[in-house]
Amino acid sequence: MTTEREYDVVLFGATGFTGRLVAHYLAETSRKTPLRWALAGRSAQKLEGVLREITSVLADAPRPSLLEASSDDAASLARMARSARVVLTTVGPYALYGEPLVEACIREGADYVDLTGEPSFVNRLIERHHEDARKAGVRIVNCCGFDSIPHDLGALFTVQKLPKGEPITLEGFVRTMGSFSGGTWQSALNEMGGAGFASKARPWAKEPLPGGRVVEELRPRVRKEPELGGWACPMPSIDPQIVLRSARALDVYGPDFRYGHNLVFSSPLALAGITLGMGAVVGLSQIGPARKLLSKLRPSGEGPSAEKRARSWFQVTFRGQSSSRRVLTRVSGGDPGYGETSKMIAESALCLAFDRDRLPPHVGVVTPAAGMGDPLIERLQAAGIRFEVLEG
Repeated sequence: MTTEREYDVVLFGATGFTGRLVAHYLAETSRKTPLRWALAGRSAQKLEGVLREITSVLADAPRPSLLEASSDDAASLARMARSARVVLTTVGPYALYGEPLVEACIREGADYVDLTGEPSFVNRLIERHHEDARKAGVRIVNCCGFDSIPHDLGALFTVQKLPKGEPITLEGFVRTMGSFSGGTWQSALNEMGGAGFASKARPWAKEPLPGGRVVEELRPRVRKEPELGGWACPMPSIDPQIVLRSARALDVYGPDFRYGHNLVFSSPLALAGITLGMGAVVGLSQIGPARKLLSKLRPSGEGPSAEKRARSWFQVTFRGQSSSRRVLTRVSGGDPGYGETSKMIAESALCLAFDRDRLPPHVGVVTPAAGMGDPLIERLQAAGIRFEVLEG
């Protein structure tokens, strides 16, 4: 459990593409809300550069402190975690660089949020570190960006609109237009190139739930969805795993909860094109030399332009059905990968730092819905991400 610290939030990875966007968001926040925060990374010179960027745009914002820390320097990670109520990290691929920081946060009693979408990393943290984090009273919250905030909190928002105590079937349907940074590309290649990428292993799903509750994934299928104006196919992401873990932790999902997660395309041709393209990338990422060539397409530190981000958007529509009621909801916003992702993870860190008295009781390696729930939904709504009831 965190005690009084020098900083409310420390941003680790502040010099990367996404890290700089998060830094600007926190700086803007600090103009309106008292916030003790710091930028952290390997290079003091690059951190100074980010600070200059911030002050050139937001001259009246309080200046954050600068901390040198590196993923391969355990002592620096311990100092950083010891100084913070919450450590926010954008340093990936998390499977390569994330675990030492998680260990430092648990030992030093700091909460932690990241942007990972890597199932192997999350599963490893659950197996190795959940119990230690639980005993320490620390929240280790993965997937606090587009993977998987809209899907996880959207599912929670939806089931809360359905009668309590009834079985629930819920499906999420994702539409998005956007691009990705070099860091996201590198993390995806690393995950797809791993030996366990195709595995459906979910160690957290082995234990039976109290009271005979059932939480399962719906059978994936491709079909036309006239109500949504397109074709739906299963979305190969970490998001359904996060939703199912939240459902296992929270009784509000009912005695019998089933979830399916889908991408929506305007036509079968678009669906086929994306499927073939993704299949080719997955296949090539299994071959070392080919993966190295793919990694050069977008190196770490690069990302889409401000103009391209301004044209990007996302919608996640949820269709929920209980025994007696049907509901249609939607979570939506702007640029999913960067503009809104930087907002999502920043508000997650602020939620852990400032809303502790209102948070759910769950600690350990937890999902956004289990670790923050309604207080985070309220923060995101206030920040401009829309949670709407469309029907029911």
